[in-house]
Amino acid sequence: MPTVGCNSEELWKALGKKYTKDEFEQLCFDFGIELDEVVEEKDAPDTYKIDIPANRYDLLCIEGITRSLRVYLGLEAPPKFTAVAPKKQRQVLEQTPATEKVRAVVLAAVLRDVTFTQESYKSFIDLQDKLHHNICRRRTLVSIGTHDLDTVQGPFLYDARPRSEIKFVPLNKKKAVNVHELYDDILQNDLHLKPYLDIIKGDLYPVIYDKKGTVLSLPPVINGDVSKITLNTKNVFIEITATDHTKAHIVLNTMVAMFSQYCKDKFTVEQVEIKNAKGKKSLSPDLTLRDCMCDVSYVNRILGLELKAEEMTNLLSKMCLSAKLEGEKLRVTVPITRSDILHACDVVEDVGIAYGFNNLPVAAPPTVCLGKQNELNRISDKLRLECALAGFTEILTLSLCSKEENFKNLNHEDDGSAVVIANPKTIEFQVGRTNLLVGMLKTLNNNRKLPLPLKLFEVSDVMFIDKTQEVGASNERHLVAGFYGKRSGFEDIHGLVDRLMMMLGVGPAHVPSDLKTEQQYFIKECNDPLYLANRAADLILVKDGKEQKVGSFGILHPHVLQRFALNNVCSAFEMNIEPFL
Repeated sequence: MPTVGCNSEELWKALGKKYTKDEFEQLCFDFGIELDEVVEEKDAPDTYKIDIPANRYDLLCIEGITRSLRVYLGLEAPPKFTAVAPKKQRQVLEQTPATEKVRAVVLAAVLRDVTFTQESYKSFIDLQDKLHHNICRRRTLVSIGTHDLDTVQGPFLYDARPRSEIKFVPLNKKKAVNVHELYDDILQNDLHLKPYLDIIKGDLYPVIYDKKGTVLSLPPVINGDVSKITLNTKNVFIEITATDHTKAHIVLNTMVAMFSQYCKDKFTVEQVEIKNAKGKKSLSPDLTLRDCMCDVSYVNRILGLELKAEEMTNLLSKMCLSAKLEGEKLRVTVPITRSDILHACDVVEDVGIAYGFNNLPVAAPPTVCLGKQNELNRISDKLRLECALAGFTEILTLSLCSKEENFKNLNHEDDGSAVVIANPKTIEFQVGRTNLLVGMLKTLNNNRKLPLPLKLFEVSDVMFIDKTQEVGASNERHLVAGFYGKRSGFEDIHGLVDRLMMMLGVGPAHVPSDLKTEQQYFIKECNDPLYLANRAADLILVKDGKEQKVGSFGILHPHVLQRFALNNVCSAFEMNIEPFL
């Protein structure tokens, strides 16, 4: 959860009352946030550190916190944000087609007649940092640039150019440099900006110019020094570049909503005309309100209350939401600050907060049921215990591996059954594993210098492409065990298989009928290239008169061992646990 540090004097001034620590802690709890700690200062006001839910971007600064608390306490009405026409010519930001290859989304806004104090200026900078670390995902999805509009001149151009052609004076520097020189300087002297240097790949780099060719910013790394914000700034130009339009829209609306209160005309914003790469024109920011429909009965059923629609409307107004009844449903109007409202259940949560969770009636659950351990997990735990008692050591390996390890290294062809990662960071994490054996062999490789034999096992999930599932894939719970040493250990693995079958209540199939169990098993020779010829078997489960292959075991082929740099012999066993349920 993000933590926002608030000056206590600014808090009490905004709330119109001085609270004790306990009183303010209770107020935060009632509102759904949490007072983390109070840092006492000797020669300055105390700092109240408040934990904020990760999806409440409107509470990432003191302005948003105090405004929301004032509305919650009934001290003011929810603000209405309006777009105003420019007194002169509207600012224009034009995007070139080249930017679509690097950072395809750009938005902008203007705040007029802003008055900054030292505290509000600090909060303005802090909010940008918190948004960059939160919804912007460390600037990979969205980056924010803020500029003194009086130091530059529109129309503005958002372009992508070769790094060597871009030359400007970076923020808080005095010498003009190109992008290569800037990167060298940051790598040596600026640990804060260093993590952002690898976001843009290739030679083309996004850049924003004004009418005179002055560089405003080099997103997502740094702004230009010419247009930097100061305490004397009166007109603020905000530009957003992004790879995701929805997140860019949320970030820009959050910025203007929080700091438009410092404009001469409160809660007003001047829209900028955006000409996108395809020549389409639009106005930014988009201050259109959203509607969310919610059944009155649904709210009461979830909260265990019998509230009337009018009561719900009054409660929602405390959470900056307006609502009106349409038939049996509430039409809830969502302001630009509440991007966290996505579903009717979010409306229910806000009604509950405004009503007071401690005021909700305490009642026994209407359905009486007994909990028990999931059957698959119960069997998995039993198998783990039996393997451990047999002298095998449990391991836990990564669920991702390379495509080559998953197939070729095991002498198998790629049959398209593996879930492929769309944008793997490294070659080692290309697919979701379809077997546990590859992880065990890599573990043996990393521990091959330990005393032999090594007896390992793992009970975990593997994954497969499955078109019948909503997500397009499904998991299977597998067990793998291996014996690595100077001798093959085939009899150890075979013995483990028989022991596990006994523990599962699955008896051998080739016994007199009066001795047969409900489920039986038998083994038969297999020709899997994973194993040495004539030294492997399939495990067949007989259930309801039907035969099903559930696993296999044998001595691994020397080529397989060679690919994992294993010099001794190894026997292994892997099976699917789920058919035994």
